[in-house]
Amino acid sequence: MTQSYWLERAWLGSGDVLDHVVVDVDDRRFTRVETGVASPPTDAVRLAGLTIPGLANCHSHAFHRALRGRTQRERGTFWTWREQMYAVAQRLDPDLYYDLARATYREMAASGITSVGEFHYLHHGPDGTPYDEPNVMGAALVQAAEDAGIRLALLDTCYLASGIGALPEGVQRRYSDGDATRWLERVQEIDRRDGVVTGAAIHSVRAVPRGEMRQVVEWAEWNGAPLHVHVSEQVAENEACVAAYAMTPTEILDEAGALGPRTSAVHATHLTPGDIGLLGRSETHACLCPTTERDLGDGVGPSRDLFAAGSPLTLGSDSHAVIDFFEEMRAVEMDERLVTQQRGHWSAEELHVAAAATGHASIGFGDGGRIEVGGWADLVTVDTTSLRTAGTGTGLESTAFSASAADVVHVVAGGRVVANRDDHREIGCELERAITAVWKGDR
Repeated sequence: MTQSYWLERAWLGSGDVLDHVVVDVDDRRFTRVETGVASPPTDAVRLAGLTIPGLANCHSHAFHRALRGRTQRERGTFWTWREQMYAVAQRLDPDLYYDLARATYREMAASGITSVGEFHYLHHGPDGTPYDEPNVMGAALVQAAEDAGIRLALLDTCYLASGIGALPEGVQRRYSDGDATRWLERVQEIDRRDGVVTGAAIHSVRAVPRGEMRQVVEWAEWNGAPLHVHVSEQVAENEACVAAYAMTPTEILDEAGALGPRTSAVHATHLTPGDIGLLGRSETHACLCPTTERDLGDGVGPSRDLFAAGSPLTLGSDSHAVIDFFEEMRAVEMDERLVTQQRGHWSAEELHVAAAATGHASIGFGDGGRIEVGGWADLVTVDTTSLRTAGTGTGLESTAFSASAADVVHVVAGGRVVANRDDHREIGCELERAITAVWKGDR
């Protein structure tokens, strides 16, 4: 059945914001996009404010949502924070994982995210013993996203070592398949679902031995699947890699054939000029997660230099210190200002393209992120009269530099209404229940 929407103002994915746009939706896709329709059709749902395409969260660890607010009293570094993250990873079973992920994905939906790339490495039981159904944890994520109403790219992650030359220890044992061959065998058994992308990830150069990377790369090539990898998030990671191999992480990945247009280098923070050249010439996506990178004290990645070299920008909320893509967008620009002491590195349109069309393409949904006939029917409507957005103008600067996730009032994903302003309290209560159950260890 066709559903029509009349959009008071809309940005279709490129160009200017337009007034009075009518779209028709049928079978999860846009079947009509018409501009300049002054009078709403009688059967159309009216969406006041500014409507933009759905946003793509290209790097998520859903279980990290249980850490929000709970890690802020302790001083330290990424490495001390990681121990608290491991404590959450140790507690999860498939049912708890489903509950936490569904609530987290519902929060994403309410903030305007319609597709998510889940960097998934919680594969086995707490002691490393595979479940009877070896992909049950991934299946929990797939079901959680479906029930929350957003599309999922399950980026099944190869994680085999605790560091270069070191075996997994503690909770890391539940991440590891033992070697890349057994990772490949398990991934081949993942059930395929319509609207779900199955992709691959190399956790990092410290977690996947140099000689094991190629099998992951080849699987992604054979399947035309997205390939994601943490790259140079920490100085210590770079130092260990250079000490072991006399090469940077980016150079190791290039040697393994991992770089290219279907690949995303997540964080890409501490790079040499040579690294930037390799990533740019190969058109590898650079997935920045600014709210996480600042929360963990990672540093600021060279976003504009990467873009100028040829690496398309995408965004992720990673640890979910916040889930707010308007904040992620403006943080890319604001971080550049802090580093360079200059303003105006990224335009509002460039940031929106990164958060929408480019992000969707990088996780395997190349027909998302635009309001166009044949594309995924995703609509994110932002209140332009809130305390944050009132008086900020009619262009994309209003959303990129003023709005917050709290200003999202209506979300359609794949033709389905998945969130509106009235849902916020109920979603918050679901998050509270799920996170309380994780920390109590009961249901």
